[in-house]
Amino acid sequence: IETTTKLNQIPEYIQKQHKGFREWDFVSSKHDHQTILQILIDGRDTNAVDIEGNPLPTLVYLAREKRPQYHHHFKAGSMNALIRVSSKITNAPIILNVDCDMYSNNSKTIKSSLCIFMDEEKGDEIGYVQFPQCFYNLTKNEIYGSSLRVLLQLEILGFDANGGPSYMGSGCFHRRETLCGKKYEKNYKVDWKKINDKKVSEAASFLEEICKVLASCTFEHNTPWGKEMGLKYGTPVEDMFTGMSIQCNGWKSIYLNPEREGFLGVAPITLLQNLVQDKRWAEGELQLFFSRYCPLLYGHRKIPLKLQLIYSTNKLWAANCLATWYIVVVPCLCLLKGISLFPKISSPWVLPFVYVTFVHRAYSLAEFLWCGGTFRGWCNDQRIWLFKRTTSYLFAFFETILKLLGNSQLNFVVTAKVADEDVSKRYDQELIEFGAASPMFDILATLAMLNLFGSLGASKKATMDADQDSKVLDQFGLQILLCLVLVAINLPVYQALFFRKDNGKMPT
Repeated sequence: IETTTKLNQIPEYIQKQHKGFREWDFVSSKHDHQTILQILIDGRDTNAVDIEGNPLPTLVYLAREKRPQYHHHFKAGSMNALIRVSSKITNAPIILNVDCDMYSNNSKTIKSSLCIFMDEEKGDEIGYVQFPQCFYNLTKNEIYGSSLRVLLQLEILGFDANGGPSYMGSGCFHRRETLCGKKYEKNYKVDWKKINDKKVSEAASFLEEICKVLASCTFEHNTPWGKEMGLKYGTPVEDMFTGMSIQCNGWKSIYLNPEREGFLGVAPITLLQNLVQDKRWAEGELQLFFSRYCPLLYGHRKIPLKLQLIYSTNKLWAANCLATWYIVVVPCLCLLKGISLFPKISSPWVLPFVYVTFVHRAYSLAEFLWCGGTFRGWCNDQRIWLFKRTTSYLFAFFETILKLLGNSQLNFVVTAKVADEDVSKRYDQELIEFGAASPMFDILATLAMLNLFGSLGASKKATMDADQDSKVLDQFGLQILLCLVLVAINLPVYQALFFRKDNGKMPT
C-alpha cells in the first residue's frame, strides 16, 4: 500500500499477480470503463491463510462500470453496486460501511454491534448501529472545528432518545435487509443459526462473471435501486436520507460512542476544503427539506414527531445564513449611520438582551469544555461557525433555490484531503489556510473589513467629543460590543490580508 501511494499506481509485480489490476492497462479514462472485478482472496479456499496459518476473509476488488452517458450517482451508486455484488459472493447479513480514508481503531466494534443486533429482546428491531465520525489528525485546539464534539457527544444523543441516530455515511453497521428495502414487521425474528449455515457454492470464477453484470451501468434501469432499495439517489446527503427512510420503514437505530473511538478518519486541513464540504452538506439537507421527502411529510406517522423535528433542524442549516448575515451586516451599517438598534445601556430593557447573549455563550462554552474541548478550541469553533454561515450556507441556500427554479444541475464536489508539506506544517501550527482563491474568501474579507470600519467609526465618535463619550457608549454600547466581538473573531482574516507572508495568506 505504501509503495502504491508513493508511485501513484499499482506496482508492476502486483499487477502481474492479479488479472483485475492488469485490466486498467486497457482503460483510457477512469470515467469510461467496463466493470473490473476479481476475488483476490477466496475465504473458502483452505490455502487462504496468513503467515501464522489463520484463515483470511474473502477479499474482492471491484471497480463498477462507468460510461459518460449514464449517471453513476457518486457514493450512493458505488455503495449500491457493492451491496449487490456482496450479496452474490458472501451474502453476509451485516454490512460495515467506512470511508476510504478511515480505519478501525477499536477491535471490539464488531462484537459490540453484533451483540446489539443479536439481543434477544430488542435486537430484531435494530436496522443499523452508528459510530461517531472521529479524526486522528485534529490539532490541539481544533482550528477548523472539525471534531464536532458537541454534536457527536450531546446532540446525536437527542436522536438516539427518539428513535435512533441518523445514518452518517461512514462507521455504520447495517442489517443487509434494511438496506435492501425490507420493512420491519411486528414479531419479526431472525434465525441467526440458519443464516450462519448458508454457504455460497459457486466457483470464484463463475461468481466474478455474474457479479460484473450486477455492477454494470444498465443493471439499475427500471428497478427500485436508488428509490426503494439501497442508498437513495438525487441528493448529496444520501446517508441522512437513507437513514431516515430505514427508520420510516419501522426500524430503529442505535448510537455507539465507546471511550476508545471505533473508527478514525482524516479531517480537511484547509479552510476552503471545510467550507466546500459544509456547503455540500447544507445544500443536500435543504434540498431534502423542500422535496416530498421533507421529514415533516415523509416521516408523518412513520417516525415520532420529535424525531421529525430533529431531522428538520438539520435540514434548515443553510437557511441560518439569512439570520447570520443580518447580525453581521445590519448592526454595523446602522452604527456607521448613527442608528441605534438596541435599548440604551442605562435602560432596564437592555437586561433581556444582555442576559440572553451572555448566558447563551456561557452555556455554549460550558458544553464545549464538558465534552473535552479547550477554551481556544471553543473560540475557533465560534469562528468557523460564523465563516460557514456567511459563506457555505449562503451559497448552499441560493444554489438550492436556483435548483428548485430549474436553473442549475445537481453537482457533487469531492473534498480533497491530501495537501503538500507546507500546508500540513501550517495546519500543525494552527494557522488558518487561505491559500487558494475563492468567492467565499471575498465574502469573508469584505465582512471582516466592514466590521473593522464600523468599530473604528464608533471609536471615532466616542473620542471626538469628550462630552458625547458617555452618551455614545450609552446609546450604542451593545452595537459597539457586537462589532468588537466580530472584529476579534476575524483576527485571522486581518492577519491573512495584511501581515502574513507565507503561501497560506489571503490571495490578492
